[in-house]
Amino acid sequence: MLGLADDIAVPALLDLATAATPDSLPVLYQALYDVILRKYTAECELRLSSNSERMSRMVAEPVRIAPGDLVWAVRAVFIDVTSDRRRREAAQHSANEARREHERVEAVAELADVLREAVLPHFQDELNVFGLEAAAVYRPDAREAGVGGDWYKARELPDGRLLIGDARGHGLEAATLMARLRYALAGLAYTEEPVERLTQWLNEVACADGDESTATAVIARYHPERSLLRWTCAGHPRPVLVRGGRATQLPAPDGGPGISLGVLPAVTYTAAETSLEVDDIVLMYSDGLIERRPTDPDQDRDRFLGAAEHCCAEVAPDAGRAGLHNYVERLVARLDGPHRTDDATLLALRRIGTR
Repeated sequence: MLGLADDIAVPALLDLATAATPDSLPVLYQALYDVILRKYTAECELRLSSNSERMSRMVAEPVRIAPGDLVWAVRAVFIDVTSDRRRREAAQHSANEARREHERVEAVAELADVLREAVLPHFQDELNVFGLEAAAVYRPDAREAGVGGDWYKARELPDGRLLIGDARGHGLEAATLMARLRYALAGLAYTEEPVERLTQWLNEVACADGDESTATAVIARYHPERSLLRWTCAGHPRPVLVRGGRATQLPAPDGGPGISLGVLPAVTYTAAETSLEVDDIVLMYSDGLIERRPTDPDQDRDRFLGAAEHCCAEVAPDAGRAGLHNYVERLVARLDGPHRTDDATLLALRRIGTR
Protein backbone atom coordinates (compact mmCIF):
# COMPACT_ATOMS: atom_id res chain seq x y z
CA MET A 1 0.00 0.00 0.00
CA LEU A 2 2.84 2.39 0.77
CA GLY A 3 4.72 1.46 -2.40
CA LEU A 4 7.91 0.48 -0.53
CA ALA A 5 10.44 -2.09 -1.68
CA ASP A 6 10.85 -5.21 0.42
CA ASP A 7 14.16 -4.03 1.82
CA ILE A 8 12.81 -0.61 2.86
CA ALA A 9 11.55 -0.31 6.42
CA VAL A 10 8.12 1.07 7.17
CA PRO A 11 8.60 4.77 8.07
CA ALA A 12 8.54 5.63 11.74
CA LEU A 13 6.79 8.68 13.13
CA LEU A 14 9.81 10.94 12.64
CA ASP A 15 10.19 9.71 9.06
CA LEU A 16 6.66 10.58 8.00
CA ALA A 17 7.43 14.22 7.19
CA THR A 18 10.23 13.14 4.86
CA ALA A 19 8.11 10.37 3.30
CA ALA A 20 5.01 12.52 2.72
CA THR A 21 4.47 14.66 -0.39
CA PRO A 22 4.72 18.44 0.17
CA ASP A 23 0.99 19.01 -0.23
CA SER A 24 0.31 16.48 2.57
CA LEU A 25 2.54 18.16 5.17
CA PRO A 26 0.04 20.75 6.53
CA VAL A 27 -2.63 18.14 7.40
CA LEU A 28 0.03 15.75 8.77
CA TYR A 29 1.46 18.43 11.08
CA GLN A 30 -2.02 19.36 12.28
CA ALA A 31 -2.87 15.72 13.02
CA LEU A 32 0.36 15.16 14.96
CA TYR A 33 -0.20 18.39 16.88
CA ASP A 34 -3.67 17.20 17.91
CA VAL A 35 -2.39 13.76 18.96
CA ILE A 36 0.85 14.65 20.75
CA LEU A 37 0.09 18.02 22.34
CA ARG A 38 -3.70 18.09 22.59
CA LYS A 39 -3.92 14.34 23.25
CA TYR A 40 -6.80 13.80 20.79
CA THR A 41 -7.42 11.00 18.35
CA ALA A 42 -6.99 12.57 14.91
CA GLU A 43 -7.02 11.56 11.29
CA CYS A 44 -5.82 12.97 7.99
CA GLU A 45 -5.41 12.00 4.37
CA LEU A 46 -1.97 12.12 2.81
CA ARG A 47 0.21 10.82 0.02
CA LEU A 48 3.66 9.30 0.35
CA SER A 49 6.40 10.13 -2.13
CA SER A 50 7.03 6.45 -2.68
CA ASN A 51 3.51 5.95 -4.10
CA SER A 52 2.04 9.38 -4.78
CA GLU A 53 -0.80 7.99 -6.93
CA ARG A 54 -2.37 6.41 -3.85
CA MET A 55 -4.21 8.26 -1.08
CA SER A 56 -3.95 6.98 2.51
CA ARG A 57 -5.96 7.87 5.57
CA MET A 58 -4.01 7.87 8.80
CA VAL A 59 -5.97 7.45 12.03
CA ALA A 60 -3.70 8.15 15.03
CA GLU A 61 -4.23 8.10 18.78
CA PRO A 62 -2.00 9.06 21.71
CA VAL A 63 -0.48 6.37 23.93
CA ARG A 64 -0.02 7.31 27.59
CA ILE A 65 1.10 5.25 30.62
CA ALA A 66 -1.60 6.73 32.83
CA PRO A 67 -4.47 9.16 32.27
CA GLY A 68 -3.19 12.72 32.20
CA ASP A 69 0.42 11.69 31.54
CA LEU A 70 2.43 12.92 28.63
CA VAL A 71 2.12 11.18 25.31
CA TRP A 72 5.08 8.79 25.02
CA ALA A 73 4.02 7.08 21.74
CA VAL A 74 1.66 7.41 18.82
CA ARG A 75 -0.32 4.46 17.54
CA ALA A 76 -1.60 4.82 13.98
CA VAL A 77 -3.40 2.85 11.30
CA PHE A 78 -3.08 3.53 7.55
CA ILE A 79 -6.02 2.76 5.25
CA ASP A 80 -5.89 2.93 1.45
CA VAL A 81 -8.76 5.27 0.50
CA THR A 82 -7.77 5.94 -3.12
CA SER A 83 -10.94 4.44 -4.61
CA ASP A 84 -13.13 6.20 -2.06
CA ARG A 85 -11.37 9.52 -2.72
CA ARG A 86 -11.80 9.13 -6.47
CA ARG A 87 -15.49 8.36 -6.05
CA ARG A 88 -15.93 11.43 -3.88
CA GLU A 89 -14.05 13.60 -6.38
CA ALA A 90 -16.19 12.24 -9.22
CA ALA A 91 -19.35 12.88 -7.20
CA GLN A 92 -18.20 16.42 -6.43
CA HIS A 93 -17.38 17.00 -10.11
CA SER A 94 -20.86 15.79 -11.08
CA ALA A 95 -22.44 18.03 -8.46
CA ASN A 96 -20.46 21.02 -9.75
CA GLU A 97 -21.49 20.22 -13.34
CA ALA A 98 -25.12 19.90 -12.28
CA ARG A 99 -24.94 23.23 -10.46
CA ARG A 100 -23.38 24.94 -13.47
CA GLU A 101 -26.00 23.42 -15.78
CA HIS A 102 -28.76 24.58 -13.45
CA GLU A 103 -27.32 28.09 -13.44
CA ARG A 104 -27.07 27.99 -17.25
CA VAL A 105 -30.70 26.88 -17.59
CA GLU A 106 -31.83 29.65 -15.26
CA ALA A 107 -29.84 32.22 -17.22
CA VAL A 108 -31.22 30.97 -20.54
CA ALA A 109 -34.77 30.99 -19.13
CA GLU A 110 -34.30 34.59 -17.98
CA LEU A 111 -32.96 35.52 -21.40
CA ALA A 112 -35.94 33.76 -22.99
CA ASP A 113 -38.33 35.94 -21.00
CA VAL A 114 -36.55 39.07 -22.20
CA LEU A 115 -36.53 37.88 -25.82
CA ARG A 116 -40.21 36.97 -25.73
CA GLU A 117 -41.14 40.36 -24.34
CA ALA A 118 -39.02 42.07 -26.99
CA VAL A 119 -40.09 39.99 -30.00
CA LEU A 120 -43.66 38.82 -29.35
CA PRO A 121 -46.26 41.61 -29.21
CA HIS A 122 -49.24 41.68 -26.88
CA PHE A 123 -52.24 42.70 -28.97
CA GLN A 124 -54.73 45.16 -27.58
CA ASP A 125 -57.25 46.92 -29.81
CA GLU A 126 -54.76 48.67 -32.09
CA LEU A 127 -55.98 46.78 -35.17
CA ASN A 128 -59.63 47.75 -34.78
CA VAL A 129 -59.11 50.79 -36.99
CA PHE A 130 -58.38 48.36 -39.83
CA GLY A 131 -61.51 46.34 -39.11
CA LEU A 132 -59.46 43.50 -37.64
CA GLU A 133 -58.90 41.78 -34.31
CA ALA A 134 -55.77 39.77 -33.52
CA ALA A 135 -54.89 37.17 -30.91
CA ALA A 136 -51.86 34.92 -30.53
CA VAL A 137 -50.74 31.98 -28.40
CA TYR A 138 -47.10 30.93 -28.11
CA ARG A 139 -45.88 27.70 -26.52
CA PRO A 140 -42.06 27.29 -26.45
CA ASP A 141 -40.44 23.90 -26.47
CA ALA A 142 -39.88 23.04 -22.79
CA ARG A 143 -36.65 21.23 -23.63
CA GLU A 144 -35.15 24.56 -24.73
CA ALA A 145 -35.88 26.23 -21.38
CA GLY A 146 -38.50 28.45 -22.90
CA VAL A 147 -36.35 29.75 -25.71
CA GLY A 148 -38.01 29.65 -29.10
CA GLY A 149 -37.48 31.03 -32.55
CA ASP A 150 -41.16 31.47 -33.46
CA TRP A 151 -42.33 35.06 -33.91
CA TYR A 152 -45.27 37.04 -35.18
CA LYS A 153 -45.94 40.70 -35.83
CA ALA A 154 -48.74 42.97 -36.99
CA ARG A 155 -48.27 46.70 -37.53
CA GLU A 156 -49.65 49.66 -39.43
CA LEU A 157 -47.73 50.95 -42.43
CA PRO A 158 -47.50 54.58 -43.59
CA ASP A 159 -49.72 53.85 -46.59
CA GLY A 160 -52.56 52.77 -44.27
CA ARG A 161 -52.20 49.06 -44.90
CA LEU A 162 -51.40 46.41 -42.34
CA LEU A 163 -48.26 44.23 -42.33
CA ILE A 164 -48.59 40.76 -40.83
CA GLY A 165 -45.73 38.32 -40.33
CA ASP A 166 -45.65 34.82 -38.89
CA ALA A 167 -42.44 32.79 -38.91
CA ARG A 168 -40.68 30.01 -37.10
CA GLY A 169 -37.25 28.87 -35.98
CA HIS A 170 -36.00 26.90 -32.97
CA GLY A 171 -33.68 27.35 -29.99
CA LEU A 172 -31.63 30.26 -28.70
CA GLU A 173 -29.68 30.83 -31.93
CA ALA A 174 -32.93 30.71 -33.88
CA ALA A 175 -34.46 33.22 -31.49
CA THR A 176 -31.74 35.76 -32.23
CA LEU A 177 -32.11 35.11 -35.97
CA MET A 178 -35.87 35.56 -35.74
CA ALA A 179 -35.40 38.85 -33.92
CA ARG A 180 -33.12 40.10 -36.70
CA LEU A 181 -35.52 38.99 -39.43
CA ARG A 182 -38.50 40.47 -37.62
CA TYR A 183 -36.96 43.92 -37.35
CA ALA A 184 -35.51 43.68 -40.85
CA LEU A 185 -39.00 43.00 -42.19
CA ALA A 186 -40.46 45.89 -40.21
CA GLY A 187 -37.92 48.24 -41.77
CA LEU A 188 -38.27 46.87 -45.30
CA ALA A 189 -42.03 47.20 -45.14
CA TYR A 190 -41.75 50.99 -45.06
CA THR A 191 -40.67 50.89 -48.69
CA GLU A 192 -44.36 50.18 -49.50
CA GLU A 193 -43.26 47.39 -51.84
CA PRO A 194 -45.65 44.42 -52.32
CA VAL A 195 -45.30 41.40 -50.03
CA GLU A 196 -43.63 39.26 -52.68
CA ARG A 197 -40.84 41.83 -52.95
CA LEU A 198 -40.53 42.04 -49.14
CA THR A 199 -40.25 38.27 -48.90
CA GLN A 200 -37.53 38.25 -51.55
CA TRP A 201 -35.56 40.89 -49.68
CA LEU A 202 -36.00 39.09 -46.37
CA ASN A 203 -34.64 35.93 -48.00
CA GLU A 204 -31.55 37.87 -49.08
CA VAL A 205 -31.07 39.06 -45.48
CA ALA A 206 -31.28 35.47 -44.19
CA CYS A 207 -28.90 34.17 -46.88
CA ALA A 208 -26.32 36.82 -45.99
CA ASP A 209 -26.53 35.97 -42.28
CA GLY A 210 -24.77 32.59 -42.31
CA ASP A 211 -24.99 28.92 -43.24
CA GLU A 212 -27.57 28.07 -40.56
CA SER A 213 -29.79 31.14 -40.96
CA THR A 214 -32.87 29.39 -42.33
CA ALA A 215 -36.47 30.07 -41.39
CA THR A 216 -39.99 29.69 -42.70
CA ALA A 217 -42.51 32.52 -42.89
CA VAL A 218 -45.89 33.77 -44.01
CA ILE A 219 -45.83 37.49 -44.81
CA ALA A 220 -49.09 39.28 -45.54
CA ARG A 221 -50.51 42.73 -46.16
CA TYR A 222 -54.10 43.57 -45.41
CA HIS A 223 -55.83 46.16 -47.58
CA PRO A 224 -58.77 47.34 -45.47
CA GLU A 225 -60.34 49.37 -48.27
CA ARG A 226 -60.82 46.13 -50.23
CA SER A 227 -60.95 43.67 -47.29
CA LEU A 228 -58.16 41.88 -49.12
CA LEU A 229 -55.33 39.85 -47.64
CA ARG A 230 -52.28 39.42 -49.90
CA TRP A 231 -49.78 36.91 -48.57
CA THR A 232 -46.67 34.93 -49.48
CA CYS A 233 -45.47 31.62 -48.11
CA ALA A 234 -41.79 30.71 -47.66
CA GLY A 235 -41.76 27.06 -46.63
CA HIS A 236 -44.36 27.75 -43.91
CA PRO A 237 -47.72 25.98 -43.39
CA ARG A 238 -50.33 27.82 -45.45
CA PRO A 239 -52.88 29.87 -43.48
CA VAL A 240 -56.29 28.42 -42.63
CA LEU A 241 -59.56 30.29 -43.15
CA VAL A 242 -62.43 29.68 -40.73
CA ARG A 243 -65.67 30.88 -42.30
CA GLY A 244 -69.12 30.00 -40.98
CA GLY A 245 -67.63 27.35 -38.69
CA ARG A 246 -65.85 25.55 -41.55
CA ALA A 247 -62.03 25.50 -41.73
CA THR A 248 -60.16 25.25 -45.03
CA GLN A 249 -56.52 25.72 -45.90
CA LEU A 250 -55.99 28.64 -48.25
CA PRO A 251 -54.84 27.71 -51.78
CA ALA A 252 -51.13 28.13 -52.44
CA PRO A 253 -49.93 31.09 -54.54
CA ASP A 254 -49.44 30.48 -58.25
CA GLY A 255 -46.46 28.19 -58.69
CA GLY A 256 -46.83 26.81 -55.17
CA PRO A 257 -45.29 27.96 -51.86
CA GLY A 258 -41.80 29.39 -52.06
CA ILE A 259 -38.76 27.79 -50.45
CA SER A 260 -37.69 28.62 -46.90
CA LEU A 261 -35.81 31.83 -46.18
CA GLY A 262 -32.03 31.61 -46.17
CA VAL A 263 -31.72 28.52 -48.39
CA LEU A 264 -30.94 30.06 -51.80
CA PRO A 265 -30.36 33.69 -52.79
CA ALA A 266 -32.08 35.40 -55.71
CA VAL A 267 -35.35 33.49 -55.19
CA THR A 268 -38.62 35.09 -56.29
CA TYR A 269 -41.93 34.64 -54.48
CA THR A 270 -45.53 35.06 -55.62
CA ALA A 271 -48.46 36.28 -53.55
CA ALA A 272 -51.93 34.83 -53.11
CA GLU A 273 -55.01 36.99 -52.52
CA THR A 274 -57.81 36.20 -50.09
CA SER A 275 -60.94 38.32 -49.70
CA LEU A 276 -62.22 38.41 -46.13
CA GLU A 277 -65.83 38.59 -45.04
CA VAL A 278 -67.05 39.86 -41.69
CA ASP A 279 -66.35 37.27 -38.92
CA ASP A 280 -63.84 35.39 -41.08
CA ILE A 281 -60.89 34.12 -39.02
CA VAL A 282 -57.46 33.56 -40.59
CA LEU A 283 -55.18 31.21 -38.64
CA MET A 284 -51.41 31.30 -39.15
CA TYR A 285 -49.47 28.65 -37.26
CA SER A 286 -46.07 26.99 -36.99
CA ASP A 287 -45.71 23.31 -37.78
CA GLY A 288 -44.66 22.57 -34.19
CA LEU A 289 -48.33 22.91 -33.24
CA ILE A 290 -49.56 20.13 -35.51
CA GLU A 291 -46.63 17.75 -36.15
CA ARG A 292 -47.06 14.19 -34.90
CA ARG A 293 -44.04 12.14 -35.84
CA PRO A 294 -44.06 9.89 -37.78
CA THR A 295 -47.53 10.73 -39.12
CA ASP A 296 -48.16 12.13 -42.59
CA PRO A 297 -48.17 15.94 -42.99
CA ASP A 298 -51.59 15.73 -44.63
CA GLN A 299 -52.92 13.98 -41.54
CA ASP A 300 -51.41 16.70 -39.36
CA ARG A 301 -53.14 19.37 -41.48
CA ASP A 302 -56.49 17.55 -41.38
CA ARG A 303 -56.18 17.23 -37.61
CA PHE A 304 -55.69 20.97 -37.36
CA LEU A 305 -58.69 21.70 -39.59
CA GLY A 306 -60.84 19.32 -37.56
CA ALA A 307 -59.75 20.90 -34.28
CA ALA A 308 -60.44 24.41 -35.61
CA GLU A 309 -63.98 23.39 -36.60
CA HIS A 310 -64.58 21.49 -33.36
CA CYS A 311 -63.54 24.42 -31.14
CA CYS A 312 -65.72 26.74 -33.21
CA ALA A 313 -68.75 24.43 -32.92
CA GLU A 314 -68.14 23.75 -29.22
CA VAL A 315 -68.16 27.43 -28.27
CA ALA A 316 -68.53 29.99 -31.04
CA PRO A 317 -65.86 32.72 -30.73
CA ASP A 318 -67.46 35.64 -28.90
CA ALA A 319 -67.26 39.15 -30.26
CA GLY A 320 -64.27 41.15 -29.13
CA ARG A 321 -60.59 40.39 -28.82
CA ALA A 322 -61.12 38.40 -25.60
CA GLY A 323 -63.49 36.04 -27.41
CA LEU A 324 -60.99 35.49 -30.21
CA HIS A 325 -58.18 34.89 -27.72
CA ASN A 326 -60.31 32.35 -25.87
CA TYR A 327 -60.88 30.52 -29.16
CA VAL A 328 -57.17 30.26 -30.02
CA GLU A 329 -56.32 29.21 -26.45
CA ARG A 330 -58.82 26.36 -26.66
CA LEU A 331 -57.55 25.38 -30.11
CA VAL A 332 -53.91 25.25 -28.95
CA ALA A 333 -54.89 23.30 -25.82
CA ARG A 334 -56.67 20.73 -27.99
CA LEU A 335 -53.65 20.24 -30.25
CA ASP A 336 -50.89 20.53 -27.67
CA GLY A 337 -49.51 17.65 -25.62
CA PRO A 338 -46.42 15.64 -24.58
CA HIS A 339 -45.87 14.62 -28.21
CA ARG A 340 -44.77 18.15 -29.11
CA THR A 341 -41.05 18.48 -29.81
CA ASP A 342 -40.90 22.04 -31.14
CA ASP A 343 -42.17 25.53 -30.45
CA ALA A 344 -45.84 26.09 -31.24
CA THR A 345 -47.33 29.40 -32.34
CA LEU A 346 -50.84 30.34 -33.45
CA LEU A 347 -51.75 33.82 -34.74
CA ALA A 348 -55.43 34.54 -35.45
CA LEU A 349 -56.90 37.50 -37.37
CA ARG A 350 -60.65 38.17 -37.49
CA ARG A 351 -62.35 40.66 -39.71
CA ILE A 352 -64.86 42.69 -37.71
CA GLY A 353 -65.92 45.26 -40.31
CA THR A 354 -64.68 47.79 -42.78
CA ARG A 355 -62.36 50.62 -41.88
